[in-house]
Amino acid sequence: MSATVIAGPVAEAAPLRRFGIGDYLTCLRGIMWREALRFVHQRERFVSALVRPLVWLFIFAAGFRQILGVSIIPPYDTYVLYEVYVTPGLIAMIQLFNGMQSSLSMVYDREMGNMRMLLVSPFPRWFLLISKLLASTAVSVLQAYAYMFVAYLWGVVAPGWGYVAVLPALILCGFMLGALGMLLSSAIKQLENFAGVMNFVIFPMFFASAALYPLWLVQQSSPLIYRICTLNPFTYAVELIRFALYSEVNWLALAVVAGCTVVFTSAAVIAYDPARGLMVRRGGGPA
Repeated sequence: MSATVIAGPVAEAAPLRRFGIGDYLTCLRGIMWREALRFVHQRERFVSALVRPLVWLFIFAAGFRQILGVSIIPPYDTYVLYEVYVTPGLIAMIQLFNGMQSSLSMVYDREMGNMRMLLVSPFPRWFLLISKLLASTAVSVLQAYAYMFVAYLWGVVAPGWGYVAVLPALILCGFMLGALGMLLSSAIKQLENFAGVMNFVIFPMFFASAALYPLWLVQQSSPLIYRICTLNPFTYAVELIRFALYSEVNWLALAVVAGCTVVFTSAAVIAYDPARGLMVRRGGGPA
């Protein structure tokens, strides 16, 4: 007895379209263009980014010049004025604030529902988040160079090639601080809560670092605070920028900043993963 096979319509799943390099570049350009438009339309963001470091440069540095002397320490070949020493730390401060402000905009977009359109894109989520970080880093680099231009007019002058050599350091530090802010934004559900978290992150990172005073001075006054400074990744971001301005490489700072960049970026990508990230543990979606 033979079995009769009845052939019926078989629904075939349509193959998923694989994106090419051009598609990824188009997506990256769109995200960066959106961030650029936001930056242009928010002129007060640019002004506020310069006001904070310029207050330190114009006022605090003038007062500390006679009080705090900076000895001959690498990468300096001679004694330097306090405003010269503090400039790399103020550049890093610009990038720190920009990274947090960019992440603040992600919290705002999540509350308004704008992030839903981004995160439901067919592109990989890791690519979308890294594109967002690249756009934020580009803005922070522009702000850093604007500050260096004002500092140059004020008389804080770095070696000529230093303004070119510092670019890779600015990109890496901006990416690390932006990834840190993105990681924090994944754990914050409401906009007003993130503003408070920013204060608890920015100011301890900035003051417990080598941004305003050499670490050997901190070690003399408080070994505990010195230990905290050495554990602060922002310290190494400052030192990386400081050495790069003089066309030198601080290999320890480079290794720490690069390592923290990988850790913070990976953690942020995982945190924004709807299947295993912090947003699921909070019981909320990405919208």
